[in-house]
Amino acid sequence: MPSTTWRTTALAATAFLLGTIAAGSGSLGAAWEPIARLIRLEDPPKAASANVLSEHEISVLDDMTPQNQAELLLERSINHYRGANDQIAARVDAWRGHITLNERLNHLFVTAINSNDLTVRVAGVEVDIAARGLTKDSSTADRLEPVARTGEQGPRANALWDLALIGNRGIEQERVLDILLASIHDENLNIRYWAVEGLAYLAVDAAIAPLLDIFHDDPSPMIRERAACGLAQSGMFSAEQRRTAVPRLLDYTIDGALDADTHTWVFQALRDITGQSLPHDARLWRDWYEKSSKQ
Repeated sequence: MPSTTWRTTALAATAFLLGTIAAGSGSLGAAWEPIARLIRLEDPPKAASANVLSEHEISVLDDMTPQNQAELLLERSINHYRGANDQIAARVDAWRGHITLNERLNHLFVTAINSNDLTVRVAGVEVDIAARGLTKDSSTADRLEPVARTGEQGPRANALWDLALIGNRGIEQERVLDILLASIHDENLNIRYWAVEGLAYLAVDAAIAPLLDIFHDDPSPMIRERAACGLAQSGMFSAEQRRTAVPRLLDYTIDGALDADTHTWVFQALRDITGQSLPHDARLWRDWYEKSSKQ
């Protein structure tokens, strides 16, 4: 840069800074304060943009491969960009057979199904259904039911998961529930695991009570913990559905038949469902529940 240009720029910057001070700030530090202010981790959420799917991104979607479309739109859905879910809904059926759950898309899927926004979880489920090549109709239930009931371990576990996914999207929900419930007492631990996961992702009201029973009674700590997670945070239940489990969970807090780990998971589930940070004390939890029920 020529020296004269540099001097002109420096003089202009100095004049601007001095003018800012003279206008009322009164100090150099105050003049810089708006620029130097930092966003802290402890601050409430602050928008970085209008979080809307840009016109440019929409204009180039048709030139992208289905895989790249799915990855971009699911990422935007996770970040709550307006228009992303609309684009997924319009395109997802055409993605079936053309996208795979590669490392990037699988990472996005896992992030999506752990979102605190159910619409983002739905986007993740829709993308997974497409990546698994599933048709959302009764023919898929017809094809998968025999495998889910009596197949070998690997195909059977996959069938339970696939049925839960399409069931969550409204396909044959009562039938899927019956298939999943037929496996919750299976002697094979892996089959029970996927039946429990399936109940949490099917997420019909009638799945709450069986999950509570499993949480209380299953001989495997891993299965009991998965049932607790399905009731508390994971899966596709709404916050309202999860709160219906609270009365029985309160009973579990004083249930002497439960071991120490399960008691801990009970209190953790109560905290996750209600958002209340109370000690692991059954009386305090019941007092809070009785007071909150009267409000």
